[in-house]
Amino acid sequence: MSDPFAVCAEEENRPMVEGGPRTMAADHDLEMEDMNLNMDRDMEGELEEEQEMREDGGREAFKSKKVHRVVSKWMLPEKVRRTYLERANCLPPPVFIISVSLAELVVFIYYAVWKPQKQWITLDTGILESPFTYNPEKREQAWRFVSYMLVHAGVQHIVGNLIMQLALGIPLEMVHKGLRVGLVYLAGVIAGSLASSIFDPLKYLVGASGGVYALMGGYFMNVLVNFREMIPALGIVRLLIIILIIGSDMGFALYRRFFVPVDGSPVSFAAHVAGGFAGMSIGYTVFSCFDKALLKDPRFWIAIAAYFACVLFAVFFNIFLSPAN
Repeated sequence: MSDPFAVCAEEENRPMVEGGPRTMAADHDLEMEDMNLNMDRDMEGELEEEQEMREDGGREAFKSKKVHRVVSKWMLPEKVRRTYLERANCLPPPVFIISVSLAELVVFIYYAVWKPQKQWITLDTGILESPFTYNPEKREQAWRFVSYMLVHAGVQHIVGNLIMQLALGIPLEMVHKGLRVGLVYLAGVIAGSLASSIFDPLKYLVGASGGVYALMGGYFMNVLVNFREMIPALGIVRLLIIILIIGSDMGFALYRRFFVPVDGSPVSFAAHVAGGFAGMSIGYTVFSCFDKALLKDPRFWIAIAAYFACVLFAVFFNIFLSPAN
């Protein structure tokens, strides 16, 4: 009669069959150990960085590094965050988006305070007669296709745009710098006025919504494509916030277009849609090339070529086919 203890010993010493339950369990344990080691290394790295910052640069440098770490989690996928943190600085500061916002605020205050046009609450003749406003009867004044972004239809309009472009534009400019953010913003502004001249050719156009929606469109696509790497729980919150903001702003734009008082002038909302599409094409390409040379990315040139094709069509339409002629 065989000894049961000897049988158990033989079973333990017998080599495991590949793919058997003990092998799978061992592989699982190894994977868990690797994950724990990686997490431990990341935590140790962060603690070492914090200690070095405290020792070398003091409290202010530590706070700056912490701000950059938070910005990287919101603006970048995980694979390029370390690259950003290694070279992160505030030089140059986010001057583009701040300068544009200040310019829009100054123009609004001028028409609201120095021009008694009831601009605090609604659109009025002071704005419609402004040399900045896009006027379909004065399309030969080409600067109006850009300058309309400086003029707003009321307090709610400018406050909404300023909040959106500062809250999103400043961290984007911290990561991607002013040249890239400015390119996306102005692409949305120009796309907005040209789209309005085609799809709503007899209506005025005011506001920076084309540029704001371009920033939002680029960021939205970046979050959507890199959803798993940009903190899924917060990723859902970010998408919901963007959708909520777009819904409320579009509602206000539709009100100004279709439900304006009888003595007022309806304002086009086509810039919102066109700016969003500009952001989802050019903006996404620009914001996804953080650690790459933008001019060497073929996606950028494809997006630029498509954009300029649309611009040329819009120019041709305005010269030869527009009902406003």
